[in-house]
Amino acid sequence: MRISFLFIAVLVCCAGWAVVTTIRVYGYLRERNIPVSFLWLRFMILKYLGQYKRITLKETGKVGPLFYHYLISVNGALLAAIAAALAVMAERYPG
Repeated sequence: MRISFLFIAVLVCCAGWAVVTTIRVYGYLRERNIPVSFLWLRFMILKYLGQYKRITLKETGKVGPLFYHYLISVNGALLAAIAAALAVMAERYPG
């Protein structure tokens, strides 16, 4: 088994985690009657995360967990993509 498959699997898992977190942030904002467009969700997620952060900070005194879930999953996907690309290059061009 090549190591690049491992990194690709991590990438897919992190991407799925980010999608689930995005949908949960969408639901959280909708529960609080904040206008959120599902159609533009992919492009407006950073705005919605800012709103989520502001609301949870105001309600509980600390930032809600979904904010960190999204940051960790997106950064994990980015690192896995870079590692997978480097692994593929190392396998194709050894030495």
